[in-house]
Amino acid sequence: MTVPTRAEAAQPVKLLALGDSLTAGYGLPEPQGFTRQLEKALADKGYSVTVVNAGVSGDTTAGGRARLDWALADKPDAAIVELGANDMLRGLDPAQAKDNLDVILKTLKDRRIPTLLAGMYASPSLGKPYTDKFNAIYPDLAKTYDLPLYPFFLDGVALERSLIQQDGLHPNAQGVATIVERILPSVTALLDSLPQIQKTTEKPGG
Repeated sequence: MTVPTRAEAAQPVKLLALGDSLTAGYGLPEPQGFTRQLEKALADKGYSVTVVNAGVSGDTTAGGRARLDWALADKPDAAIVELGANDMLRGLDPAQAKDNLDVILKTLKDRRIPTLLAGMYASPSLGKPYTDKFNAIYPDLAKTYDLPLYPFFLDGVALERSLIQQDGLHPNAQGVATIVERILPSVTALLDSLPQIQKTTEKPGG
């Protein structure tokens, strides 16, 4: 009987990316979208990870909440939650967005799925009362659930026209590459917290 090597025996870690069009890769060929670029970047770092694309273009926090059980059917080992941009763009009540995200994060905690919360900033055009309430959602929830927070998913991209598609909203392939580069340390820190990660990765120099 041949004993399988660790690489052969180990199953890739499943990382759920629950989000909207920014996660789904709106307007881009699949290999250029966030989940595939992230998966490749992780592989380049020696991580054996399958990034599950649970992004739905146009989704609000309510939409993410409604399909959470479906998204969790694949039994992920960890999760990234990236929702709220569409709530903000539609001027929806920040209190409702926070409530929806609260339910999502509580469910993930109850199922013991380590989670990285990716935040969003409101457009200043919505006025200070709205932006103050909206921008507080993510740090408040990260504190409540003791979660790592990546404060702004579009960091380094939002104001760079060369990194945005013609619609003025969604990142192009290079924009996604910038997002992946910047969020990668937060994602690897999340993965390193998993007890099974040592069984499924070979890190450089390890």
